[in-house]
Amino acid sequence: MKRYLIIGNGVAGARAAVRIRERDPQGEIHIFTKEAYPFYYRVRFPEFIAGEVTIKEITIHTEAFYQNKKISLHLREPVVEVHPDKKEILSKQGMTYSYDFLLMATGGQAFVPPVLGNEKQGVFKLRTMEDAIQMKAHSEKISRAILIGGGLVGLEVGGALLRRGLKVAVVEHNPRILPRQMDQEGAQILQAKMESMGFSFYLNGQSEEILGKEKVEGVRLKDGRVVEGQMAIISAGVRPNVGLARQMGLEVKNGILVNNRLETTTEGILAAGDVAEHRGRVYGIWPAAQRQGEIAGANMSGGDEIYEGTVVSNTLKVVGIDLTSAGEIDAEGKYECVVRSDREKCSYCKVTFKEDKIVGCILLGETKGKAELLSAVEKEANIKEIKSSLLKGGFDFKQLE
Repeated sequence: MKRYLIIGNGVAGARAAVRIRERDPQGEIHIFTKEAYPFYYRVRFPEFIAGEVTIKEITIHTEAFYQNKKISLHLREPVVEVHPDKKEILSKQGMTYSYDFLLMATGGQAFVPPVLGNEKQGVFKLRTMEDAIQMKAHSEKISRAILIGGGLVGLEVGGALLRRGLKVAVVEHNPRILPRQMDQEGAQILQAKMESMGFSFYLNGQSEEILGKEKVEGVRLKDGRVVEGQMAIISAGVRPNVGLARQMGLEVKNGILVNNRLETTTEGILAAGDVAEHRGRVYGIWPAAQRQGEIAGANMSGGDEIYEGTVVSNTLKVVGIDLTSAGEIDAEGKYECVVRSDREKCSYCKVTFKEDKIVGCILLGETKGKAELLSAVEKEANIKEIKSSLLKGGFDFKQLE
């Protein structure tokens, strides 16, 4: 009987465990996590903070689910040491477990930039269920929130707080919001729409100090501007959680290096999710982590599946805004593209081409043709014949299929 150990119970770890159980009904499966909550849907945290859903509603697998699958879930029991030479791990509780296969699914951790005062009461990051619970409780007692970082997660949390009646200011060190998902023109149209909803933006803003004695009272920027608020939410990206991997001698660059089977260079150890680096890329997105977890689980239990990469597609989930961005958005203007823009209607569509193949798109305020365009980006569809008419009125997107 094989023993499978999984470190981390995010989407990669949870999906790997389920896949192993499907392929190996008898094997012993253990999942270790420092969290007190079983597998939940992190993407829905903004709805939870807005008071629109409960913890139960964003929980994907309950403890009973794991028991029914005969998967041992070790909540509040992080792994502190791994000894690959002995194929053993040591948990924080002082327990030793041996393994035949080990999956590193330790995920990522929120990056906290070196801003003075970031230890004050009212400073938050959003990564775990505990973070979300504390953020929701604090937001119920205040009137103004400051987001340090204008990325997807930050703006979605901002949208949730707006729905709760708070004023929301966004400090973004780039010259535009959503720099990874939007080009300059699209970002300006989106910003105008968000300002009309109640957001305020401080672009080219570098946070220098979080103000207040013990509690947050505002943020001072390096150029002297002061943003007032009683809560600071740091949304400055995620870094792979590689501390344990380094300690146990795995090969690490930005993340744990893996091959197409998601194996590390150490026999019997695989990695998946936000901690894995595949072909020079750490994805940090849910669909990639899910797919990697499934493939790693299959390969741990005797399969031979290949991970070919994931097309990065992002959606901004703020009520009143429909934005999807995928693949190469060409913010620098290096590629050929077609654009349709309407500032009054808050509409912006852009499709990027490379040698007549669709390699990316931005869809703001437009849902027509979204599924077909995203599929075309994933397949890098060649549309030489219909390129010029792509964004014209009445275009039949089924031609992309």
